[in-house]
Amino acid sequence: MLKDFNIQFVFSVLPLHRPQMCMCLLKRSETDSMRVFNDPIHGHIEIHPLLVRIIDTPQFQRLRNIKQLGGAYFVFPGASHNRFEHSIGVGHLAGRLVQALKDRQSELQIDDRDILCVKIAGLCHDLGHGPFSHLFDGMFIPKARPGLNWTHETASLTMFDHLIDANDLEPVMRKYGLELPVDRDFIKDLIVGHKDYIEHPENGWPYKGRPKEKSFLYEIVANKRNGIDVDKWDYFARDCHHLGIKNNFDHHRFLKFARVCEVNGEKQICTREQEVGNLYDFFHTRNCLHRRAYQHKVVNIVETIITEAFVLADQHLQFEGSNGEMFTMSTAIDDMEAYTKLTDNVFEQILFSQLPALAEARDILRNILSRRLYKCVGQFYSAMTFEVTEVRVCACEVARTTPQNGTLNNVILMPEDLIVNVIRMDYGKGEENPIDHVGFYSKRDLEVNAGGPIPGFNINKNQVSTLLPKHFKELLIQMYCKKTDEESLGAARERFVQWCMDRNLQNEDVESPELEANEGQNPI
Repeated sequence: MLKDFNIQFVFSVLPLHRPQMCMCLLKRSETDSMRVFNDPIHGHIEIHPLLVRIIDTPQFQRLRNIKQLGGAYFVFPGASHNRFEHSIGVGHLAGRLVQALKDRQSELQIDDRDILCVKIAGLCHDLGHGPFSHLFDGMFIPKARPGLNWTHETASLTMFDHLIDANDLEPVMRKYGLELPVDRDFIKDLIVGHKDYIEHPENGWPYKGRPKEKSFLYEIVANKRNGIDVDKWDYFARDCHHLGIKNNFDHHRFLKFARVCEVNGEKQICTREQEVGNLYDFFHTRNCLHRRAYQHKVVNIVETIITEAFVLADQHLQFEGSNGEMFTMSTAIDDMEAYTKLTDNVFEQILFSQLPALAEARDILRNILSRRLYKCVGQFYSAMTFEVTEVRVCACEVARTTPQNGTLNNVILMPEDLIVNVIRMDYGKGEENPIDHVGFYSKRDLEVNAGGPIPGFNINKNQVSTLLPKHFKELLIQMYCKKTDEESLGAARERFVQWCMDRNLQNEDVESPELEANEGQNPI
């Protein structure tokens, strides 16, 4: 009887207070609850409520429609992932790394504010990417607005400010313990890293967000010292997963051994000395991804063609920004409200438009979908370097070249018939070996200095192996011909080879350019 009475009591009283109880439950679910994401790379991950509020904004949601690998999706069918899931992954890994350092080294005095700021920086580091990711800032903007010094990193900072202001998130940030404007500036500095201090330490510590004693926090999201950061951890794993390429770097292992040590008087994130070989694999994986996917010859020409279409369409697509002002694709970067509306969807906007002014751009994009691409007539790697002014005249030089033993010298080729891509590839530090800038510690020092400062040191590559790379920077030179008849393609190949020989571009590793006429060997 008592049990039945209790049940009856619950059901008779609950309806009287249902509106108030529902409001209470709704409020808690919106502001206090963690959200669980099932990520294909990291599994089930918990996201802090403040990060959830950031994710649920138009400025962050636009990343759902920006391909992580740009035009690579037209070559690698699995490369359909977007900046949205990558950004969530980086925020998750940033939290894991800073939490691991806090748990291991209480003397670092990492607090909850630090952890939350690092997570937000990882989440928001790619807010500034435009349509097709690096195609937009690396190819389109330089052509549409030559001379403009603009990068997606600077746009990420502007978009982050716009996201906070447009969604009135400062009160929410304060609610979760952040101090403004200090922590807001700190998050923006974390997004870009502490490059200024690394390059000019003589000028002193320039950042107001945290003191120099916490300089290691600036190496988590964007490590300008050696390039080992959680951004790469995620895109290595994610891109390899979607491209079908093996990832030789295990970020879980790095997390196990990560510690903050004092290297040359500075606190840096270091790892065990036995991990040095794994870090060479880290940079080798990066190089492999560039060789096999990011700089694939068909990917590059697809992105070149998309860029041509975007430049032609630029003035004919309009995006409404602040105060009703209209912007083009290339000027939308000046107004974050307009830029929020700029995603990969511009491809379909052009493709399905009926505007006569977009006819030429529309035909170019149709050529991509119909696989009518310019042909690659040669590519090779060289340790030689080019000046920027030289790159611009490469097509003219190749067109004017007369092969010594050419069989098609009578074929007329104009500079506009040729495209020469000169791509600088390295391990992330130009001609330098990035491992020279990585700090290591020994197990013995860890035991001797338990609870105190751990000394860090650098390891010369000669102490690791004699089979490591001799060069850490090279050029990938690719040439394409817009004419597709056999005579023009043959003449372009001959002139490209002669041009390479005339410029003495060969080195001990490459005797002659790689000529690949059979595009059937390429991915879809």
